[in-house]
Amino acid sequence: MDGARGLAWWRPVEQGPDARTVAGLVSTLPPVGRAVVADPADLTGRHPATLVEAALDQLTDAAVRARLEVTGTPGLAGVPRRRGRLPKTIPAAEAWLDALGTADGEFTAEAGDLERLAASLAAWDEFGAGAPGRARATFRLVSLDDLDDDLDGLDGLDGLGGFDDDDDDGLERSAAGVRPAGGGPGARWRLQFWLQSAEDPTLMVPASQVWDGGEGLARWLDRPDELLLAELGRAATVYPDLAGALRRARPVALDLDATGAHDFLAHRADLLDQAGFGVLLPSWWQQRRRLGLKATAAPQVEGGVGAGMLTAESLVDFDWRLALGEETLSEEELAALAAAKEPLVRLRGQWVAVDAEQIRLGLEFIARRREAGPQHSVAQVLALAASHHDAEAPLPVTAVHASGLLGDLLEGTADTALAPVCPPPGLHAELRPYQERGLAWLSFLDGLGLGACLADDMGLGKTIQLLALELHARAQRPESGPTLLLCPMSLIGNWQREAARFAPGLTLYAHHGPTRPRGKALVQRLASCDVVLTTYHTATRDIDELATHDWGRLVLDEAQAVKNHLTRASRAVRRLDARHRVALTGTPVENKLAELWSIMDLLNAGILGSIEQFRTRFAKPIERQGLTEPAARLRQVTRPYILRRLKTDPQIAPDLPEKIEIKQYCNLTREQASLYQSVVAEMIPKIEAADGIARRGNVLATMTKLKQVCNHPAQLLHDGSPVAKRSGKVARLHEILAEIIGAGEKALLFTQYTEFADMLLPHLAAAYGSPGAGGSGVLYLHGGTPRSRRDELVQRFQDPGGPGIFLLSLKAGGTGLNLTAASHVLHLDRWWNPAVENQATDRAFRIGQRRNVQVRKFICAGTLEERIDEMIERKRELADLVVGGGESWISDLSTEELRRVFTLSEEAIGE
Repeated sequence: MDGARGLAWWRPVEQGPDARTVAGLVSTLPPVGRAVVADPADLTGRHPATLVEAALDQLTDAAVRARLEVTGTPGLAGVPRRRGRLPKTIPAAEAWLDALGTADGEFTAEAGDLERLAASLAAWDEFGAGAPGRARATFRLVSLDDLDDDLDGLDGLDGLGGFDDDDDDGLERSAAGVRPAGGGPGARWRLQFWLQSAEDPTLMVPASQVWDGGEGLARWLDRPDELLLAELGRAATVYPDLAGALRRARPVALDLDATGAHDFLAHRADLLDQAGFGVLLPSWWQQRRRLGLKATAAPQVEGGVGAGMLTAESLVDFDWRLALGEETLSEEELAALAAAKEPLVRLRGQWVAVDAEQIRLGLEFIARRREAGPQHSVAQVLALAASHHDAEAPLPVTAVHASGLLGDLLEGTADTALAPVCPPPGLHAELRPYQERGLAWLSFLDGLGLGACLADDMGLGKTIQLLALELHARAQRPESGPTLLLCPMSLIGNWQREAARFAPGLTLYAHHGPTRPRGKALVQRLASCDVVLTTYHTATRDIDELATHDWGRLVLDEAQAVKNHLTRASRAVRRLDARHRVALTGTPVENKLAELWSIMDLLNAGILGSIEQFRTRFAKPIERQGLTEPAARLRQVTRPYILRRLKTDPQIAPDLPEKIEIKQYCNLTREQASLYQSVVAEMIPKIEAADGIARRGNVLATMTKLKQVCNHPAQLLHDGSPVAKRSGKVARLHEILAEIIGAGEKALLFTQYTEFADMLLPHLAAAYGSPGAGGSGVLYLHGGTPRSRRDELVQRFQDPGGPGIFLLSLKAGGTGLNLTAASHVLHLDRWWNPAVENQATDRAFRIGQRRNVQVRKFICAGTLEERIDEMIERKRELADLVVGGGESWISDLSTEELRRVFTLSEEAIGE
């Protein structure tokens, strides 16, 4: 084969924090990592640094090539290529560049070319490795106007000194856009040179002190003057303008004009940083305000908004202005900026970067809009506020403001700014002040034709607010079509009872069951009712018929039922046509932000863009990167349409008692501990041997088995064996229930396992008897309990003389029930979505509760229950985003992480 063979590969550049991380890996590499050697006679093994560097080289090379393959970039994009047909043997550098993008990295070139390329790359590689000493050169850009001000962001740094203005001999000009060191009106910026300790980044010394042999330098740095000079020479290969400074014996800084300073800020600073140098930039650049368009909507003085009811079609005056960040620019400032010949100018006492072309385009856009007329509809304003996008705008829309009620709506304060709506005729209840505000807000959005999400905390009366809205709207528009209300089957009876109690004038029809009318019979039935109740399941099955009707309002109770936009129920609901839509939910986001998109898109289609746009703009930056700016932007976009009040807010529920949360730790019995360890020993090898769906299934199966063991051995064994004295959790439950019943109080017991509940029921009944036998009595509700039986159980428990213990399955009893007779809530096993547990707790902790509520969450110490509880606590701020409606997220942990989660600790076993 003609030519010599070469191999191109990618290597990491280890600088700054990365270099310290690699050093840490080298120092902590265990001896076993060096045990495998190619030569059996080699008893010393390879040096840790060699092993770590080799591993990083391999990983970096594979990662870059995989990325290039995904992006479809063959070789290095943007590298100039020779025209015409390539010869059989091409220059080595070009072949090397191409090989960096191939799968194997192999290439051929003439031997001489290859040797010269290798020498050049060796020098480059040496440069990339950085200075081997204990310090690095650092560059700090300051305005000469600000040199007398406080040093931005560097207060308290050891060795930080002021710039020596008398040392003109050290100043040099760059090749473009600077003045001589001694004077001239052009130089308004200074790039200072410093030495920064690699071990302690807060220790910095200005170049002037380095040349003067500053006191104390020798204690931590050997020959600092030589090191600084070498560092500046290395930096000049990245920032050529520094070369002039090296002609001076003692360079301390470089003066720049506005053009040179802007070039450094926009381009050179990043290059120096990537090469491992320190770079300190002005704080205003780090937080620089971008030029954009600000829109302001104002009510018209005559007609429309100012005089009457605000509607989606109401016209408002719309004004566009150019703004820097949130600050609107005046006509005089715009003229001055447009006339500026420099890219950095001082405005209102602060430096700003100026692009005259952007200003010109922005002014032309504003002129076109003013010529076309300032009027826009309320709907257009709301759409712009949600998207911050105008297809014709040459600049980003950075803010949308409004005055009056429209402004209150955009700010999310409409419920407090709106005039109270008088309780409608026919409402047999006295609304609390916050409920009156909720009614006014719902009515306001109803008038605008905008969907509303009433996300009040559980127990704050979302049902009565919706009933009040129905009465109010029908008094205003008697001809309105019927309201279709979708809810879980367990809530049908609750809606019927609440309507009969608080709004008896409303005609309700429950559309479910095998005998429900169809066709003409359904049309006749709808003509005589105000509200149609049905379940999500029934609506999905009957969607072809229900979608043919015009509904005055669509209400989604427990709207989290349609949080997944891909489910049949969610797709079916989207087919329903309604003039107004309302979602009722205490948890608009349970698992991930896509659920919020699904609910908001059902209420106001397109308000958050497509699901793909939403994931790019919000979900990924917030959930994966934890960025606060997109989270704030999402709150701003959605706050006009979501009203959420909390029970814990004293202004909302000042008379609501306290909720006391307790983690109830239990020990395993020796039988439980033995079973637990057997499950771990059996399942870990299966998890290690599997991958993909099979591994995920094994992880979830292990989770289930271990949780069953923590509850009771018989739940895992399925052998119907006795319950007593075999479970530390059950033993602790007895101790707590004895105190509760002894004090004459009542308790709710939640478990996610009906099998565990079936075991507990006879055991508890034997211990606490029934009211008729002189005991407390135990009630039990699960998913198979008929609706009529559910209602009876609730009434019996709410009766002051009724049973004192109510055992409920978490899913069946966790929503839609009013159980304020209980002042104790016991979660016997954990459901790792806090929102689900909170919903269950709110059966007792809600409006109408008069006593403090104690909430106990049972946790077996030293087991996976405690480990995952710790994970949840660490993620508490984003628990409803990260921790889903089950344990499926745990299957993404590595096998070693799972081993740590599953392993039984010594403290797990009781006496």
